[in-house]
Amino acid sequence: MSTFTARFVNTMLDSLITSKTRIKLLVKFFVTSANTGHLRGLATEFNESTNAIRKELNHLSEAGYLDKKEVSNKIAYNANVKHPMFKLLQQVVHKYLGLDTIVDQILGRMGEVEVIELIGDYAKGVDSGIIEINIIGNDINTEYTDSIVPKIKEIVQRNVQFYYNQSLSQEGIVLYGG
Repeated sequence: MSTFTARFVNTMLDSLITSKTRIKLLVKFFVTSANTGHLRGLATEFNESTNAIRKELNHLSEAGYLDKKEVSNKIAYNANVKHPMFKLLQQVVHKYLGLDTIVDQILGRMGEVEVIELIGDYAKGVDSGIIEINIIGNDINTEYTDSIVPKIKEIVQRNVQFYYNQSLSQEGIVLYGG
């Protein structure tokens, strides 16, 4: 994906969805379907008021994008994987975060890559500004990844940290291979 295309996706999503809270919720729940959250926990995580979070959770639930169920006297929310737009929304979130760009850049000249895994905050759906990537493979060209970090950072407008040949994470999201 070109720098222009990545910026276009970011700008498009930001202009289509003017609520920053809604974008945070979409990232949280659609980066991976395993992520769940409840009102107060999300308010704390996003440093937002419970009213702002409640409003957006209600909109997304009423539209069918989120499922909700009662767990220990709290309402837990997660992505509705049966919604016809689930895969598309997940792809949009991945593009918004620049994950497809990162994978393309890594596969370009990295060596024998077996797995590319998203770990850390973004795997949990937290838009912290640092995308952590675990690359597993043989003869990985770490000089190349070091050289592309500034380019990726410019394209995805987030910091990127690479790790090499770590064990697969329980919370990680496999972006390639596996």
